[in-house]
Amino acid sequence: MDGIMATPWVYLGIFTIALLDGFFPVVPAETVVITAGVFASANGKPILVLVILAGAAGAFAGDHISYLIGRTAGGAIRRKLKSGSKKGKLFDWAEKALAERGGMVLVISRYIPGGRTATTLITGTVGYPLRRFSSFDAIAALSWGVYSACIGYFAGEAVEGDPVKGLLLGFGIAISITIIIEVVRLVMKRAKKKDAPVEAAPMPVAAEAD
Repeated sequence: MDGIMATPWVYLGIFTIALLDGFFPVVPAETVVITAGVFASANGKPILVLVILAGAAGAFAGDHISYLIGRTAGGAIRRKLKSGSKKGKLFDWAEKALAERGGMVLVISRYIPGGRTATTLITGTVGYPLRRFSSFDAIAALSWGVYSACIGYFAGEAVEGDPVKGLLLGFGIAISITIIIEVVRLVMKRAKKKDAPVEAAPMPVAAEAD
């Protein structure tokens, strides 16, 4: 890993993996960026700022590919999803969130597992303006790059430059934050359902008196 992280090719690798993660969410982009951040802390290579920029640029490009897929084939993809399936629910959530919060949902969804791809696909499917999409997605991609790289960097600093311990700590922090986000989201969702007004049942029609 020391040899790989010390070469300029690592930035191209980070960019490519982050790009693929934008429309093919099984690619572990966070893992790569966190790992690079740990080594940036331990060895000074790769350079932290370039790790952030490479990750953000790849995420931005990948999100736009996902948007384009949604724009051209989103309707067909949506129709093939089974009602009630995990992916179907993600699409339903993304569509509802986009309608309620507009472009800011692009920033929020980047930190929700699986949410980023569903949101960018839905954004393209519903014909969300490309210029506005690009503006919000730039914020999302850059903030994600800073977040992921800095988790690795500060984890490496906390264990005084030991890359193995830094990786374990960095991944632990990232997983913990993801769990917290999911718990908060579920609690808010349940609270919203609980506070929703209940439709009153129709009053029975009184029997006509003799």
